[in-house]
Amino acid sequence: MQWIRHFLPVLTPVHRALLRLTRGRLGGRGLGFRFLLLEHIGRRTGQLRSTPLLFVEHEGRFLVVASNAGQDHHPAWWLNLLARPSAAVELDGRTVPIYARQADEHEARQLWPIVIATFKQFEGYRQGTNREIPLVILDPERASEVATTDRGSPAPP
Repeated sequence: MQWIRHFLPVLTPVHRALLRLTRGRLGGRGLGFRFLLLEHIGRRTGQLRSTPLLFVEHEGRFLVVASNAGQDHHPAWWLNLLARPSAAVELDGRTVPIYARQADEHEARQLWPIVIATFKQFEGYRQGTNREIPLVILDPERASEVATTDRGSPAPP
């Protein structure tokens, strides 16, 4: 699965376009996996970015992994969420505001097995890098709480 690292720069824009053009009907599901389109703001550019991510839905939240295909550096989308955790996901033609955060140790112990059961390669990615691969929780409920208490910039559309 290491080959995917070399193809991500080509696959990502194609996957993003397919998800967007078909509102998730094509590219949103396949081989037992589900994909969402994460809408986030670039930490340096301030530009809206869209990243297709494999996810697992669990208790109303979306679980994603900042694996970067097992590379030794974090993916840009995760660094962007660290700078601005209010974002949105496009899923099945609808946009859902979310608040992103890394699972704490207790949550990670419970959630990693659920994620790995869906995509076993994540375990190989974890074993093959020197960095901690973040398990990220995209929480729609927390997004609404933040929106009512934080009068800062709203999540992207």
